[in-house]
Amino acid sequence: MHSNHLLLEEPIRMASILEPSKASFFPALTKIVGTLGPKSRSVEVISGCLNAGMSVARFDFSWGDPNYHQETLENLKTAIKSTKKLCAVMLDTVGPELQVVNKNKTAISLKADAAVTLTPDKGQEASSEVLPINFAGLAKAVKKGDTIFIGRYLFTGSEATSVWLEVDEVQGEDVVCIIKNTATLAGSLFTLHASQIHIDLPTLTDKDKEAISTWGAENKIDFLSLSYTRHAEDIREARDFLSKLGDLSQTQIFAKIDNVEGLNHFDEILQVADGIILSRGNLGIDLPPEKVFLFQKAAVHKCNMVGKPAVITRVVDSMTDNLRPTRAEATDVANAVLDGTDAILLGAETLRGLYPIECISIVGKICSEAEKVFNQDLYFKKTVKFVGEPMTHLESIASSAVRAAIKVKASVIICFTSSGRAARLIAKYRPTMPVISVVIPRLKTNQLKWSFTGAFEARQSLIVRGLFPMLADPRHSAESTNATNESILKVALDHGKASGVVKSHDRVVVCQKVGDASVVKIIELEE
Repeated sequence: MHSNHLLLEEPIRMASILEPSKASFFPALTKIVGTLGPKSRSVEVISGCLNAGMSVARFDFSWGDPNYHQETLENLKTAIKSTKKLCAVMLDTVGPELQVVNKNKTAISLKADAAVTLTPDKGQEASSEVLPINFAGLAKAVKKGDTIFIGRYLFTGSEATSVWLEVDEVQGEDVVCIIKNTATLAGSLFTLHASQIHIDLPTLTDKDKEAISTWGAENKIDFLSLSYTRHAEDIREARDFLSKLGDLSQTQIFAKIDNVEGLNHFDEILQVADGIILSRGNLGIDLPPEKVFLFQKAAVHKCNMVGKPAVITRVVDSMTDNLRPTRAEATDVANAVLDGTDAILLGAETLRGLYPIECISIVGKICSEAEKVFNQDLYFKKTVKFVGEPMTHLESIASSAVRAAIKVKASVIICFTSSGRAARLIAKYRPTMPVISVVIPRLKTNQLKWSFTGAFEARQSLIVRGLFPMLADPRHSAESTNATNESILKVALDHGKASGVVKSHDRVVVCQKVGDASVVKIIELEE
């Protein structure tokens, strides 16, 4: 199957375009994060999402109360048991998000060239003349001529449902704006975005802290997505907050970059975050549209080089109401994969979209096609060059394992790891075949009780491109003799055979620690 792995540098044969896409056990190496909500919270739909390829479930705290999210999470657990698919949990904070509150939920129609007043006086009813907002500092932050967007979609194609305003004058705490396009706002809540304007609110709000310390801690969340990350300090504060909540000391923090402020501090943020989410919805209106692709390519490349997951959002907006994405969207998803993205995050498409399962399935198919032509060779050389010499022990083992696997056309790489670091480094070199990371649980104690670590590490690899975790049985790993390593390897290979990733006469590359040494070995399977 690897012989027709064309690289995009050479012309693509029409024959390969006309071949039907083949389904495989791992629909794609690129991961899919699905947001669970009104249209995707029943056990039945979540099971469909897991089977279609969702490996991380995102809980968006911008709406819905903790009890609502808890019910959804219980359904997710049931679905995980019945489908036997692993899935990680991500809590997405609200952050300093400005919102227009529409208590009556009546649709508000706004006409181009008319004026509308934004007021912090929440007692007022939302209407086509007045929109109450949840922030008293807007009048201090903006000046005449500034741009403000309001809506659910904020100008990402659905123009009639979002409005573009220009600040005309500031009256006390009120901001009077001229409406630039005719639109109808429907629903109880709309997001407000003031373009390239610093909003003086903490990144981790009190409401966020409460959600994390109750819902987050009770459910031992795997990932925290920190909305509107603007500085490295935001991540440090969040990490400090998590470490005080014992159960969440292992939670990974992903910096969600929503605005130019986060962009300006991207390098320092990347150093301290565990991964990056490019929130293209907000970024797309904070930046001129023609700059968005540049930022995506630069940011994803930086994440790739340091081996941290890059996630992009807002890819198939039109699938919220339609069974098929637009051609532009399908191309965009493929290009994200070719840029080196680890995971695609679906928001409205699965949260309130009509076709959550189909959406995940189609995105997975597009990713899989793009992976076939991903120029691994060029990518590998770039990464090795970036890392430079001397390489660390682990980095050298990881890159050798990938090089060997490609040379012998291995069908899979199996990596034994306890912290998950070795497996993530292998994935960093973007092998063309899946990496099964066998997480060996370690016993640890806090003087009061003994517990096995490993579940966090296994689930956290579910957002990394090409990594597929398997948690080894703790009984095997109590004493790490070679015999037990062999028995775990057998279990991993059986798992590979059962899922159709490995068949007889295939070659498999295994990466493991033996005593103090790390070994990369190539095995050929018999009948």
